[in-house]
Amino acid sequence: MQQIKEGDGFIAALDQSGGSTPKALKGFGIGEDAYSSEDEMFALIHQMRQRIITAPSFGSGKIIGAILFEMTMDGEADGTPVPTLLWERGVVPFLKVDKGLEEEADGVQLMKPMPDLDGLLERAKAKGVFGTKMRSVINSASPSGIAAIVEQQFAVGNRIIDHGLMPIIEPEVSIKSPERAAADAILKEELTRALDALPEDRQVMLKLSIPAEAGLYDSIVAHPRVARVVALSGGFSQEEACTELAKNDGMIASFSRALLQDLRHDMDDDEFDRTLGAAIDKIYRASVVKD
Repeated sequence: MQQIKEGDGFIAALDQSGGSTPKALKGFGIGEDAYSSEDEMFALIHQMRQRIITAPSFGSGKIIGAILFEMTMDGEADGTPVPTLLWERGVVPFLKVDKGLEEEADGVQLMKPMPDLDGLLERAKAKGVFGTKMRSVINSASPSGIAAIVEQQFAVGNRIIDHGLMPIIEPEVSIKSPERAAADAILKEELTRALDALPEDRQVMLKLSIPAEAGLYDSIVAHPRVARVVALSGGFSQEEACTELAKNDGMIASFSRALLQDLRHDMDDDEFDRTLGAAIDKIYRASVVKD
């Protein structure tokens, strides 16, 4: 908890799931012709993640946490269960628990039902996972839609806390939205209301899009019910995401695409680690050193 609340560094997002895995593999230089089934696809993405988390630079101390997909949590790297290996490398493990998004309604996409959530949480806890992450998407500045997103996220978040885990609540505002700034402002109001309603003995983490207005979430960062605010790259390139993040005090990165964008499967181990290390250094600086 101390490392997550106060540690210098950022959280790596390694939780690409079914819908985003082909794109992640393509970025890694592996086309869809390299696999013929979902099992083969997930085996390839697991190899990619295994290579990342066992690279020397990943254990540099600059990555304080990592978000895993369920199959990664259940897998091994170098013969060790992945959550155990992360702890050994000084990285706190989190688990993506949502089952994807509903179709858009009222300008937002709520999370699909999670009928097996309680069992998954207990399994994650038994494997040494510290917390969870779940994502919704906001596409327009709809007050009622954004209120529904926050209500759903905090309802599930409280269930996660009941299991002794730390929830990362992720109501992503699409950076492509023409109403992005207005949606940010509405989200801030709804988040503040929900945080104020939490009991004093409860805290959550928040994973937010980098706001259109720098510093908008300063009061959220400082809220006593917030353990940490992390930022998603949301489609920004690594350069853009780091530049925008550096403008926001108290927010640290939780990047996926912006962390992995220059890695390729055919790199030798030295080149792979140099490339990953350069990305880690850049994202670390944006998380720790603010403009």
